[in-house]
Amino acid sequence: MSMNMANHLGTGISPQQFMDGMQKNQDTFKAGYEQFAWENEEDKEFFESLNFRDDLRVLILAADWCGDVARNIPVVFRAMETAGIETEVLIMEENLDVMDEFLTMGGRSVPVVIISDTGGHVLGTWGPRPAHVQKFMIQFKQDNPDREAPDYQDNLAAARQSIIQAYGEGYEVHAAIIKELRELISGF
Repeated sequence: MSMNMANHLGTGISPQQFMDGMQKNQDTFKAGYEQFAWENEEDKEFFESLNFRDDLRVLILAADWCGDVARNIPVVFRAMETAGIETEVLIMEENLDVMDEFLTMGGRSVPVVIISDTGGHVLGTWGPRPAHVQKFMIQFKQDNPDREAPDYQDNLAAARQSIIQAYGEGYEVHAAIIKELRELISGF
């Protein structure tokens, strides 16, 4: 990726400000944040080892109305806290220029976790969902290219049901998010 986020570093709000300012999904978000637990010591040690690096920054495009933000970003916040990586949130509606640089299958989907170096050069992104959950939306988009088709909304509702089921009960999805973030960051 040759994108640069230097002019956006330092313009977001802190994870705490995001959580405190949530108008929607705050209870779900805070529960995920408070209930987070490392599933294995190896992952925790990996993120702890990042405290020795001062070359990474994280920007998260998010919106409080989004269920995927409420499910996934508490885990990202916890991982970045453990890693000691400076993290800030860009509210999607206030940063549409950034959002439009990080479209998912041509659409605006949040969250997008943008990992950059201190100069703002984008090293990688994660989001809007773990791969095992996102596969249902990818399949839906491939199978339903015509938004005006009579069965589009029904098929979208079915895809969303599959997504909810893929997230699973409780916080089992947390381990998948940690695994994907670890794989992504291990490449830098």
